[in-house]
Amino acid sequence: MVGIIMGSQSDLPIMEQAANFLKSLDIPYELTVVSAHRTPERMFDYAKTAKERGVKVIVAGAGGAAHLPGMVASCTTLPVIGVPILSSNSIDGWDSVLSILQMPGGIPVATVALNGALNAGILAAKIIGSSDETVAENLQIYQESLKEKVLGTVDAIKAQHPNHFDK
Repeated sequence: MVGIIMGSQSDLPIMEQAANFLKSLDIPYELTVVSAHRTPERMFDYAKTAKERGVKVIVAGAGGAAHLPGMVASCTTLPVIGVPILSSNSIDGWDSVLSILQMPGGIPVATVALNGALNAGILAAKIIGSSDETVAENLQIYQESLKEKVLGTVDAIKAQHPNHFDK
């Protein structure tokens, strides 16, 4: 199971990208709001009990100061994937990116791009798939679908510009 947490409800549209990807691969997940600043006790409890609930990896999204992923990582041995989110009070998202990316030694947080919850979901699935053959096979099918999409685009461009196409 994957734990998906976010600092506030306003982060939900971004974090649902991770949930939807996991759902497409039939990977169970839990989804909730856990604020590092407004509900620190809830955050500590979530992180410390995640493993016993069956969580294998945590995807944590936050905007602004974005302390949630790092604080959760400091409270658990589970892998944590941080999703910096562009928020209404953000400094072009850099504050969120740097808050998650620049963790002190010993407390790693895997960090995806700004608003990159889809990639966080994919990375979480890859972590789960490292020990679950069904998930690994479904990820292979997903990657093949990406390949087919690109090749379809290549064929369409070639058809439109047959004399100006480079392999």
